[in-house]
Formats: sequence, structure tokens, C-alpha cells
Amino acid sequence: MTYRVERALPVEQAPEMRAVYAETLIQLAEQDDRVVVLDADLMRANGTEAFRDRFPERTFDVGVAEANMVGVAAGLSAAGLIPFPATFTCFAARRAFDQFFISANYAQQNVKLTGSDPGVAAAFNGGTHMSFEDIGLMRTIPKIVICEPSDPTSLRALLPQIASRTGSSYLRLHRKPIAPLYADSETFELGRGKLLCDGTDLTIVATGAILVAEAVKAAELLESEGISAAVIDMHTVKPVDEEILVRYARKTGAILTAENHQIRGGLGSAVAEVLTEQYPVLQRRVGIEDEFGEVATQEYLQERFGLTAANLVVQARTLLERKGA
Repeated sequence: MTYRVERALPVEQAPEMRAVYAETLIQLAEQDDRVVVLDADLMRANGTEAFRDRFPERTFDVGVAEANMVGVAAGLSAAGLIPFPATFTCFAARRAFDQFFISANYAQQNVKLTGSDPGVAAAFNGGTHMSFEDIGLMRTIPKIVICEPSDPTSLRALLPQIASRTGSSYLRLHRKPIAPLYADSETFELGRGKLLCDGTDLTIVATGAILVAEAVKAAELLESEGISAAVIDMHTVKPVDEEILVRYARKTGAILTAENHQIRGGLGSAVAEVLTEQYPVLQRRVGIEDEFGEVATQEYLQERFGLTAANLVVQARTLLERKGA
């Protein structure tokens, strides 16, 4: 098994993703005076206080008014700025969807919307804040880019690309500390999946800070059983990387998707759409199966909804049984 994984830093020493987000925005703002940040009374939660302290005149806290925040961001974009509005995923996707759809995307503005604490990462905020549907909503918007970095290295690399691209985007941001999966020297490209480890028996396609790491663990467990699993970090869910999907469908003949999201409408659906039309192979989807969220620790919720390496191994075995391997 060939790995790209960086294992030097334990999670207790890992940076918070929200801190990396703010640091990278500060660097972008130092290079481009059009970069501005908006928040909806969640600056401490989203880590954007650091940006406010560095650029107070380029920071706008609109209060508890997420739809208004997106509308203001669209207006700032129309004035030539590059706005980065941020709030929890449940508010970014559900509450402000109409404003984001019409004022930002339909109006062809340049709004870089960030939704933080996706899926089970909402933990003690519970089912009302636990967005398992945001990718599905956002995927319906024409021309949008949807990105979910898996670690600090990929976030640092992909955020500048989001900033430089003309058009609106949706960044799904894990706030908490995440141990790096990649060395600092690794490169990333929006719209291109990243091969973490190669394999021949099946391919695990995962997205996000929780499931990509679990997919790598699952590949290691499967290797101990003599099963060779490739792992692809699909950090860009739209446009999904069709080329690497078809290539690994041909190579392994079986695809297992993994996401911190409903299995309907998210990564699993995006992958199925590609495979059905271009190279049909067996596929199984790991994610939330038509349920709402609940209050608990993230660790409990991962077990509760099967977002673990252990479950990925079980699903991989089932997939290979159907394949006849």
C-alpha cells in the first residue's frame, strides 16, 4: 500500500481548522485588499476574531441574521470585493439558501460562503444544528464549487484557490483540531480528487475531516486481512472528479463512498451519477441513512451513525462479497 499520509503530529498537538481558516484569510487579505470577512454573531466560534483583530475595517458582524449576511456579501461582491461570510452549516445552507441561490449565484456574484461544524461535528448543539443535508442543497445550484478540506494542509492549499476563482462557492469547514494527513509539500487542485493510498480490490472515496481519516484507517485494517483498498480524498464534491472515479472504477471494480452527510444528495449520490452514466460498477454508500441528528459527543455520534473505520471495513467486506472477490 502506497501512502501519502503524514503521521508526524498527534491530534492533541494539531491546529484547529478554524484557526487555519482565519490565518489563511489573513494571508490572502494581506495580498489582496478586496478580501473581506462577514459573520453572524459567531466570530469566536468560527475563529474569525483573528481576522477582525488584524483587519477591523474589513470585517462585518451582522448579528444573528444569516440571510441578511449573505445578502450583504452579495452587495459587497457587486461593489468589487471578495466576501467570505461564515456561519454554522445549518444556517448557511438551510436558513440562507434562498439568498445564496438568488443574490449570490443567480446574480453571478463572487460570494465565498463557509459553513462550519458540518454533520456530527455539531455534537452538543444537537439535531437542529446538525446539517446532514447541506451538500445536497448546494449541489442543486448551477456552477457552484463545493469543497470540504480534510486537514489543515488541504485547507491552506484550497482556500486561496477558492478566493482566486471567479464565482460563488461553499466551503464545508470542520472547526476542531485535526491532525494533518498530508505533508506541507503536498499540492491540491479544486475539482481534482487526491489519491491517499493505492489499491486494487476496491476504492474508498471519502470527503471531509472525519471520514477521510477513517477511510485511511479502514484501508490499513483491510490490508491486514489481505484486501487492497485505494483511498481517494474527494475534497471537491462539485465539480466531482469524474476522471479519477472512472479510472478507479475500472481498476478496482467496486466503490465505497463515505461522508458526514446524508447518503442521498451528497458525495455518494454524486459518485453514483458519474458511475451510472460512464462506468457502472458495484457501489455502497456510508453516511447518514435518512435520519435526523441528536445531542451527543462526536465520538458517540460517529459510532451511532456508522461513520467509523470499523463500519467501513464491514461495508467493504460486504461489497467485495457481492463483487465475488
